[in-house]
Amino acid sequence: MNSWLGFERRVALRFLREGRMQTLLIIVGVAAGVAVIAYISALINGLQSNTLAKTLGAQAHITLRSPDDVVLPARLTVPQGTALTETQPRAQRLRSVVNWQALVPLLERHDNVAAVSPLVSGSGLALRGEATQAIALMGVDLDRYDRIVGLRSKVDSGSARLAPGEAILGRELASDLGVRVGDRLTLQTGIVSDSVRVTALVDLGVKDLNRRTVIVPLRAAQSLLGLPGGATGLDLALKNVWTAQALAEDLRRQFPYKIESWQENNAQLVSALNAQSVSTAMIRGVVLVVVVLGIASVLVVSVVQKRREIGILRAMGTTRGQILRVFLVQGAVVGAVGSLLGIALAVLLIWLFTHFVRGSDGLPLFAITLPLATALQVAFIATVCGVLAAIAPARRAAAMDPAQAIRI
Repeated sequence: MNSWLGFERRVALRFLREGRMQTLLIIVGVAAGVAVIAYISALINGLQSNTLAKTLGAQAHITLRSPDDVVLPARLTVPQGTALTETQPRAQRLRSVVNWQALVPLLERHDNVAAVSPLVSGSGLALRGEATQAIALMGVDLDRYDRIVGLRSKVDSGSARLAPGEAILGRELASDLGVRVGDRLTLQTGIVSDSVRVTALVDLGVKDLNRRTVIVPLRAAQSLLGLPGGATGLDLALKNVWTAQALAEDLRRQFPYKIESWQENNAQLVSALNAQSVSTAMIRGVVLVVVVLGIASVLVVSVVQKRREIGILRAMGTTRGQILRVFLVQGAVVGAVGSLLGIALAVLLIWLFTHFVRGSDGLPLFAITLPLATALQVAFIATVCGVLAAIAPARRAAAMDPAQAIRI
């Protein structure tokens, strides 16, 4: 086996060396194609990861809430009868998730659930002196909530703590109220009010959230919103964010709650990400087709140029199978060498992007990397395409009549 492999390899490399310019051009073409595929893949993956991180950085992957209040008809509709009714939607009120304390450990036991955080959320007012701002009040267990959105990593100033009588504010809200870390303000919901001290200012990544978010201890929010011992919802963080929709549907079949995934709450974002993925796949497909056609065209020309050599080899006893494998080896060599150079070029392009492409703040737009698995996958696909592109020229070379080939 090693003997015939050695023969095919030596002949294939000699053919490639004799047509140096053709070989160089096709290797450069393969390298350019592989670089485009690898770079575009890394760029789109980095963009999607950055978009998801910013989108999901301030929200849960799955939210569980009490079902909405609905108005039931006063009486059943009589068949064949006519009923004149006017039903007005019921105003929704804050309600606690039934048996949420028992539900938390049940959800935590699920394989794909990384964290569960109960919360109490509602609206209110923040007052300091003459300044008044409408707020979205959230009561959380800080350690649990930090595992959902990474709150401590978003601290702009101060230290994230939520002892009784303390609160964490969004950065823009603090600016509107004129408060800093250590200052006190009053939170008011209806007829209930409480004075709290600011321990930290956070940047949640969205100015609108920063302008209205106030986070207090869970018990403080229960008292302010009139839900002693209650929780208006449970936030879930998953190990794999793309399984959120399937898990939400599974949970809806098990529990009578309002359960939504981040995909349902960000339908336009999901559509945009899917469109990006489809576009990337199309670009990769078109580039691979160009690579295959380029390799095939060069090898076809090589078959025409090497007809006399092929005829001599056949006359000396070389089998059709050996001639076939000579050109398959050429395709594999061109694909493999072009792949290695293409991966190196893609790494260079990624380095240039991360070091020279900056946003308005002078920082890199987002981080992109080329995972080893992706590089190996692209290189393998390009090498396989090189072999496939060589099949037609190889069959043509193997089918030559040695007598006719020598005479030409």
